[in-house]
Amino acid sequence: MRYGIIGSGSWATALAKILTDNGNNIYWWVRNAETIQYIEKRKHNPHYLSAAYFNPSQLVLSNHLKDVVQAVDALVIAVPSAFAEQVFEQLQPEDLQGKKIISAIKGILPTDNRLLHEYLFTHFQFPVENYFALLGPCHAEEVASEKLSYLTFSGKDSTTTQQIATDFGTEYINTVVNNDVVGVQYAAVLKNIYALGAGIAHGLEYGDNFLSVYIANSANEMVAFLRKLNEKEGVETEKGHNYAASVYLGDLLVTCYSLYSRNRTFGNMIGKGYSVKAAQLELNMVAEGYNAAKCIYRTNQSVKAIMPIASAIYEILWEHHSAADGFKKIEGFLV
Repeated sequence: MRYGIIGSGSWATALAKILTDNGNNIYWWVRNAETIQYIEKRKHNPHYLSAAYFNPSQLVLSNHLKDVVQAVDALVIAVPSAFAEQVFEQLQPEDLQGKKIISAIKGILPTDNRLLHEYLFTHFQFPVENYFALLGPCHAEEVASEKLSYLTFSGKDSTTTQQIATDFGTEYINTVVNNDVVGVQYAAVLKNIYALGAGIAHGLEYGDNFLSVYIANSANEMVAFLRKLNEKEGVETEKGHNYAASVYLGDLLVTCYSLYSRNRTFGNMIGKGYSVKAAQLELNMVAEGYNAAKCIYRTNQSVKAIMPIASAIYEILWEHHSAADGFKKIEGFLV
């Protein structure tokens, strides 16, 4: 299968490394022509994961999106959720016919508050059978240093899902497959919100004891949302879904605890008194949990899960409630 990577941030760069380390030649859409020239000359991304080096003979780099799309069988979408629609607006439905799309996006598209596969079905009539979700727990920085990590691939077509997972397997990447396409994507969205909250708690100088209780309650809240969502959509909630698995609980834990987590870092700034704007400027990367907090708040108006933690974080980020007051409220919900 011929793969194309869409995006040039840290996660896109990590995925390009994984595929090429497993012997795949890839097409890589990089928006900035200067970045392309740099990678071709210096063999690494100048802005992200500069320790990850590439064999130029395995790369076809282009800033022409349609050229990359036409050349490949499968597109790995690794841009922040807020920018995904800008990418797809450059394409027509016929451009995606017969393609596989592998979403490495860990967020909801904010314009119409939908997951990527829902957006693609509405605007491109793209079938969910050709859509796959690629999720962690897996930090790009640890991929660059080749520390053992796990990736989960979720798709309706189990044979193709397994084939894709095999293409991403390396000595430092183990792969897992499941069929919970909607659930794993929402879990990835929610864990970013809770990780941002963990950062706020750290910035407010709560200790490890509190944080362990906060994360345990966040895990329960996430599962309650996923079950309510499945009930709403008529899915049997327990069928094949192990919510203690790495793609659900594992990803939540690493994103809440790891110093690599940009959401935790962003939240830490908020807890220390930074404004949202100041924290965004200081971080200089997208913290998906910020937009996700608003998207989940809106989504839950129809799902109707009980989500006091996610709601309190939304109020801190979007309604300018005091972080200290918000966490005093959260204290009263924890068990």
